[in-house]
Formats: sequence, C-alpha cells, structure tokens
Amino acid sequence: MAADTAELMSHVKDSQSFHLPNGTEHGLTVAIPQPAEFAPGLPQPADILSSVGIKNPPEWLAEPWTLTKFMVLEVVAAVLIVLIFVPLARRIARGERPVGRLWNLFEAMLVFIRDEVARPAIGGKAADKFLPFLWTIFFFVLFCNLLGMIPCAGSPTGAIGCTGGLAVMTLVTVIGAGIKKYGAVGFWTGQVPHMDLPLLLAVFIKPMIFAIEVLGIGIKHFVLSVRLLANMFAGHLVLAVILSFIKATADHGLIWYGVMPASVLGAVGLSLLELFVAFLQAYIFAFLSALFIGMAVHQH
Repeated sequence: MAADTAELMSHVKDSQSFHLPNGTEHGLTVAIPQPAEFAPGLPQPADILSSVGIKNPPEWLAEPWTLTKFMVLEVVAAVLIVLIFVPLARRIARGERPVGRLWNLFEAMLVFIRDEVARPAIGGKAADKFLPFLWTIFFFVLFCNLLGMIPCAGSPTGAIGCTGGLAVMTLVTVIGAGIKKYGAVGFWTGQVPHMDLPLLLAVFIKPMIFAIEVLGIGIKHFVLSVRLLANMFAGHLVLAVILSFIKATADHGLIWYGVMPASVLGAVGLSLLELFVAFLQAYIFAFLSALFIGMAVHQH
C-alpha cells in the first residue's frame, strides 16, 4: 500500500522527470537535464552564500540548482501566452475586426476580465493600469491549470512554489499600488480607519488595529495561494486514486470488469469537472487580486 501511495503521489507532485506510459508496467521515465549537466561552471547557491559570508546556511537554502517538470510547464505556459497574445495585440492595435473562433474566444475573455473583474473591483479608468497584470495572471493560471489536464504532465498550480510566487507578485502589486497613490507613510497609516478616540484609548487601540490590518494583508495573500493549490492538487489526486482502482483490481477476475468501466467513467466525469475548475480558479485568482488592489487604492 505504501508503494501504491508513493506511486500515486508521483503523478501529482513535482519531480525532476516526466513519467510517461509506454506499454510496460513501470512506464518510461524521461529525466529533465539539470544545470549541473549543461552548465557545469554555474555557481551553486552554497557557493554564492559562502561568498557573502554565510558559511552554514539551512539545507533547503543551499540545495543545488535544479529544473523540475513544473518549471518546464510554467515556461510552456508563458511561451503560449506570448505566442497567442502578442499577435492578437498587434491585430487589435491595427484595428482589425475579430475573425475566427479562436480570436473571438480570447478577445471575449480579455473583455470579460476588463469589464466584469478589473473595473468593478478597482474602479473606472484606474483599473486599466492594472489590466496587463490581471490579464497575465489570469491566463498564466489558466494555462497552467489546463496543462495539468494533459496525462502524465501535472499541474504547476498544484505546487506551493508556483501559487506562492503568484501570491507574492499580487502582494507586491497591492502594496506598490497603495504606496504609489498615498505614499509610503500614507498607505501604512491609512490601514487604520479614522476614529475619534480619546488619546489614552487611541494609544492602545490604534496600534492593535494596525497590527491586525497588516497581518490581514499577509493572511489574505497566503490564503490566495493555498486556495488555488488545494483545489488543483486535490482534483488531480482524486483522479489518480480513481484510476488506480483499475490496477488494484487487475487480479480479482470479474470484479475488474465492473471496476474498470466505472473508474473510466468516473475519471471522465471528474476530468470535465477539472476543466471547469481550471477556468473557475483562474477567474477567482484574478478577481481576488483585483479586489485586493482595489482595497489598496481605496482605503477606509
């Protein structure tokens, strides 16, 4: 059972190789070339830390550079965004009419994010300044989610490294937007709503409210990353479990003939649900990002 659990987890978590079926029991493992192989002279994190005086860094901080399948898929998602939207932007800049289902599809999605997400959450023309960020983050999350629908690929948004990085970018954008509008002092002092309190009471209450508000900013963005991670990781894990029933009952005779079609139909149904979730989670991430930006530029 431990081996089966490890095998299931190998299909949904990050690794340094792609596991592909090839008709054999264990499949084909395609290793991803590592920096140490094609760039042997590349300084490692431990060397860099040592050069700045950090002799005994934590083990996780001094690990050598590695490339993983999720990193490869993130690059694929980024390349797809460039290949699709750079030509689309050039067509729109030339004032060309939408032609074809694909152009109409992507243009409709762009307009939806602008009119139904950014402008209502941030407000008016101010929202247009943040549209490039919101468009990029929406389609990056969407493409990463959809790449996870490819068998044996895995979803980068099922790893905290990806979702955490996206949440950090949103956090930086939120704080940067607030500081740009109100100034560094004005943004942070504005976290405390205006209250007519006696001085003695204000000395105790306002610092507590400030601490709660600042902590709340961090918690909101942490939850933003965990929500996306949990939904994508759980969906792929459940899908892997359903399909594993076929292998688990392979030696049980007639039982297999009942379990196999049920597992296949269940996997198809869950895959359709995962397809819906891929779009839904991208929308939620973009909507909450827009909402947090709106809260930063429109204080109490």
